[in-house]
Amino acid sequence: MAVQVDKIVNHTPPESPLEMPEQSLTAWNAEDAAAGEPRKPSAAVHLARLFVFGLAGLLTAAGTYGMYEVISPVDVTWLQVVFAALFALTFTWISFACASAIVGFIVLLRNDLPEIPAVPQKAMGRTALLMPVYNENPEAVFAALERMGRSLIWQGAQRHFDIFVLSDTRKDEVALLEQDCFKGLRKALNGEMGVYYRRRADNHHRKAGNIADFVKRWGKAYDHMIVLDADSEMSGEILVSLASAMAADPKAGIIQSLPLLRNRWTPFARMTQFAGRVYGPVVATGLAAWHGRDGNYWGHNAVIRTRAFAEAAGLPELKGRKPFGGHILSHDFIEAALMRRAGWAVYMLPQLRGSYEETPPSLMDIAARDRRWAQGNLQHMKIVGARGLHWLSRVHLIQGIMSYLASPLWFLLLVAGMGLALVARYTEPNYFGDGFSLFPAWPVFDPELALRLLAVTGFVLYLPKVLGLILALRDPEMRKGCGGTMGLIKSVATETALSMLLSPVMMLVQSRFVLDVFLGRDSGWNTQNRDDQAIPFAVALRRHAGHAVIGMIFCAASFAISWPTFLWFLPIVAGLMLSPVVSWATGHPGFGRRLWRANVFAIPEEPRPAGIALGEEAPVAILHPAE
Repeated sequence: MAVQVDKIVNHTPPESPLEMPEQSLTAWNAEDAAAGEPRKPSAAVHLARLFVFGLAGLLTAAGTYGMYEVISPVDVTWLQVVFAALFALTFTWISFACASAIVGFIVLLRNDLPEIPAVPQKAMGRTALLMPVYNENPEAVFAALERMGRSLIWQGAQRHFDIFVLSDTRKDEVALLEQDCFKGLRKALNGEMGVYYRRRADNHHRKAGNIADFVKRWGKAYDHMIVLDADSEMSGEILVSLASAMAADPKAGIIQSLPLLRNRWTPFARMTQFAGRVYGPVVATGLAAWHGRDGNYWGHNAVIRTRAFAEAAGLPELKGRKPFGGHILSHDFIEAALMRRAGWAVYMLPQLRGSYEETPPSLMDIAARDRRWAQGNLQHMKIVGARGLHWLSRVHLIQGIMSYLASPLWFLLLVAGMGLALVARYTEPNYFGDGFSLFPAWPVFDPELALRLLAVTGFVLYLPKVLGLILALRDPEMRKGCGGTMGLIKSVATETALSMLLSPVMMLVQSRFVLDVFLGRDSGWNTQNRDDQAIPFAVALRRHAGHAVIGMIFCAASFAISWPTFLWFLPIVAGLMLSPVVSWATGHPGFGRRLWRANVFAIPEEPRPAGIALGEEAPVAILHPAE
C-alpha cells in the first residue's frame, strides 16, 4: 500500500548505501560463505544436543509404547494406528521441550553460563537502533525511545548509537503525530545522539522490507544494528553489552537477548509475564546450550552485524500464490538460517538483563497476532528444504512449523481417542477371530496402566514449570521480587490452572488458523492491540460460542461412554465450555489488579515504590533507577 509522497516529511542523514542481494533457496555454494568456515561446536554443545535429542527420543518411545499397552488390540485397526501416530507426534513435542528445560536447569544450577565477549567502549563501533512502526501509538513508542536514549547518555555511550524510526504507517493522522513526537525526542535528547525519522511511501515486504530499506540506504555507515519492536524497551547497559559482544566476536552475525515481558495489567498478560520471567530463563538457557553458535533469531531485541546481514539475508519472493507464496512473513527464522549458511554465528546470551517487550493483553488479542504468525511459520514448509542450510537451522524451521501444527494434531488425537472409546463402548467384541483358536482373544484395556501413562505425560508436560519454580525459590532476589515463597507457589498454581483452561481454546483457535492457511486465506497485515482495555462480555461470548459448543459435544460424548471417560476429558471440556467467561475475565485489567493485591503473578520488574499503597500504582519497569 502506498501513500501520497507529498504527505511524507523525512529527517534522515546522508545516505551510505550497502548492497543487499536477494538470496537463492535453490542454489548454494559453500565456498561462497562470506564468513568462511564457522567455528565447530564445543564438547559441551555436542553433549547438550545428544542429551536433548536422546532424551526426547527415549521419552517418546516409552510414551508411545505405554499408549500401545493401554489400547492393546486384538486386531490392529486403522483408527488405533492413527491414534498411536498422533500420540507419538504430540508426545515428541512436549518431550523435546522437557529435555531442553532440563539442560537449562542444569546450566543455571551450576552457574555454568559462558562469559560474555566484550571490547572497550571506544572499540565497539557504531550501532543503529531501528524502530520499525506501523500505525502504532507514537507517544508510547517515542517515550520508550527517549528512555533508551537517556540511558545510553547515562552510560556515556551516546556517540556510538543513532536512533532511526522507520515508519510504515499508512494513516496520515498517525504519521503527523509521529513527526511531532520525533521533534520532541530530538529536543529531549538535546542533540547528544543522532535521531532520525523516515516514512516509506510504499511498505513493500512489510517489516522485513522496512529493515532492508534501511540497510540499502544507510547500512554502510553502521557496524551493527539493533532491531526493536514497537513495544520493545532495552536498558543502556544491555545495548552497550550487545554492541560490545558483537565487536569482540568477528564471526558473530546475530546475538539475541532474552526479552522479558512487562507492563500489562490483565490477568492473561500478567500470567504470561510471570511464566516468561520464572520459566523463560530455564527454557532459553537450555536452547542456548544446545543451539550453540547455530541458533535462531526472534526478530527483535538482538544485535546484527550489518554487513553480514546485507551479504547473506536478502529475502527472495516465494513462488506461488498467497498464503504460501509471496514475500516471507516470519522472516526472522529465515534471516538467521541464511546468515548461518553463510558462515556467520547466530547465538543467544540469555544471562543479559534489561531487554523487555509487552504481551497482548487478552486471549483474543494473542489470537489475532497468531493468525499472521501461523501463516508465516507454515510458509516455512517451502523453505525448510532450501539448499545449504545447516541441519540445526532446519530443526528451528520444523519447530516453528510444529508450534502451530501441534494444535490440530492434538485436536485430531482427542477426536481419535473419543472415536476409539465410542467403538469400544458400543461395539460388541469379537472374542474369536477368523482362524482356529482354543482360547478367546480378550480385548485389553489396563486402567492402572492408563493412569500411570497419564501421570508420566503430566510429569513431562509440567516439569519445566517445576524446574523454573525451584530456581526461583533458590534465588533470594527473584523470590522476593515474585512475592516471596508463598507468592511464587500461589502464582505457579494459578498459572497452571489458567493454562489448563486456556490451552484447549488455543488448540481450536490455532487449528482454525492452520485450516485457513491450507484453504488459501491470507492473513493481511493488521495493527496489534497493545492497550489494556476490558473486553465486553458480549464480544467474548460471540467469539467463543463455537468453542463452547464443541466443549458441549465432547462433554455429552464422554459422559455417554462412561463416568471415568468423562473425568479424563473434564479439563478439556471445562476449558471449552467456560471459554467465554475465562476469556472475558482474563482480559479484564481490574481482575489483574486484584491478583496483584493478592500477591499473585508479581515479577521483580515491577517495584512497589515506598509510601504507595498496594494497588494504587501500576507496575513500572524501572530500567535505570540511578538516573
